Amino acid sequence: MRGLLSHRVLSSVLGLFGLVAAFVLATAPPARAGESVFIEVTPNSVQAGSRVNLRAGCDNSNNRQAQVTSDAFGRVTLRPDNGFLTGSVTVPGNKAPGDYPVNLDCSNGNTASTMLTVLNMAQPSKGPATGGGGAAGGRGTGSLLLVGGLVAVAVVAGVSARRKTGNRV
Repeated sequence: MRGLLSHRVLSSVLGLFGLVAAFVLATAPPARAGESVFIEVTPNSVQAGSRVNLRAGCDNSNNRQAQVTSDAFGRVTLRPDNGFLTGSVTVPGNKAPGDYPVNLDCSNGNTASTMLTVLNMAQPSKGPATGGGGAAGGRGTGSLLLVGGLVAVAVVAGVSARRKTGNRV
C-alpha cells in the first residue's frame, strides 16, 4: 500500500513538472530592447473609442523615432523610451468593427506588422429588467427580512429547547 501511494505521489509530481515545462517552452519570452523588429498593440482587441498603447523595436535603431500606421487610427509617431519605441492612440468611436493591420516603419527601413481588432458592442442605456427591485430600494426591506429571519430562528430554537427540557420531567 505504501509503495503504491509513493508511486502515485511521484507520478503526480512528475506530471506537474511536465506541465510546467511544456508551458515554459510554449510561451515566448518577452522581447528585449534591440533584439528584433516588432510591433505590439495593447490591448489587441478594443471597443471603438478606446485607447491603445503601442510598443515597438527596430533592431538597433530604437534611439530614433518610427511611424505606425493603421486604418484603425491613422498615423502615430513612436518615440524612444527605455530601449523601446512607445506611443499611444485612441481608436475613433465611430470606427467600424473589424480586424485592422497595424504597420511599423522604422527609420532604418525595417518593417513589422500586427493586427488590432476593433469591437463595436452596444452599451446598455439602463440595467437589465430583473424585477421590481423591492429589496434593493432604500426602504429597508432587506433589513426587515434579515431581522424577521433571525426572529424566526430564535423562536424555533426556543421551542426546540423547551421541548427537550419538558421531556425530562
